[in-house]
Amino acid sequence: MFSGFMANAWEVATIVAVVAGVVGFFVVLRGSAFPAHAIPNGAFAGAAGASLIGVNPLIGLGVFSLLAALGIGTLGRRGRADVATALALVFMLALGAAFLSQSTQYEPQIFSLLFGEILGVSSSEILPVLVLGIASVLAVAVLYRRLLVTAVIPDVAASRGISPHAVEMAFLVVVALATTMTVPVVGALLIFSLMIGPPAAARCLTDRPGIALAGSVAIALATIWASIAISYVSNWPVGFFVGTFSAAAYGIARGLVACRAAGNRRAAARASFSVA
Repeated sequence: MFSGFMANAWEVATIVAVVAGVVGFFVVLRGSAFPAHAIPNGAFAGAAGASLIGVNPLIGLGVFSLLAALGIGTLGRRGRADVATALALVFMLALGAAFLSQSTQYEPQIFSLLFGEILGVSSSEILPVLVLGIASVLAVAVLYRRLLVTAVIPDVAASRGISPHAVEMAFLVVVALATTMTVPVVGALLIFSLMIGPPAAARCLTDRPGIALAGSVAIALATIWASIAISYVSNWPVGFFVGTFSAAAYGIARGLVACRAAGNRRAAARASFSVA
């Protein structure tokens, strides 16, 4: 399980999980789940187009994910952000469908663009993923305080001269960068679950940003590691377990919060009864 091609899968999965946990924390905090879903789909169309013309799919992923991010950010400023995101999503899906209709690639290659091929990662793919992953994490580190302030107290951010739109555009570019490195590994459809489920679970458990960010990364790592291990022994697709465990993590976190709230209510009731 830890030798040969599986070693590449573990290494790349770890990088992807760390980036998904870091970037996904701010996706959840800023309420940007819809753009985080739309941008990978735009990247998928770029990869399909690049394959059609014989270019490295990573180039198509980067170009289209960046165009999707800039388009969503620009159109969202001048109108409703959800409408702009939806328009970008359907346009990119239309392009992807057009590219695929003209493609002569066989079915497994198309499948891997959607659902990833983490168990088929080659050694030559590890370095580009690592470089883009480091760039994504460093970008979040540079924007950390601005991302927090504009998400939690936007009025204070404006009074300090921080432009919410500029921060949003920068963050969407970070999401595009993270998408470029993760789509070839876990796929356009599955990076969304890894970028939403673990951060949302961590966000439920604590209000302290630093702890929630660390928890997001930890849950993402546990999700992807457990998915690979169980996929290896069961021969089921990794993507199935990534989506299932991400949703389960959020469900468990919500359940713990509900139990804690119920316990607090019972403790308050007992205290009031004792005083009476």
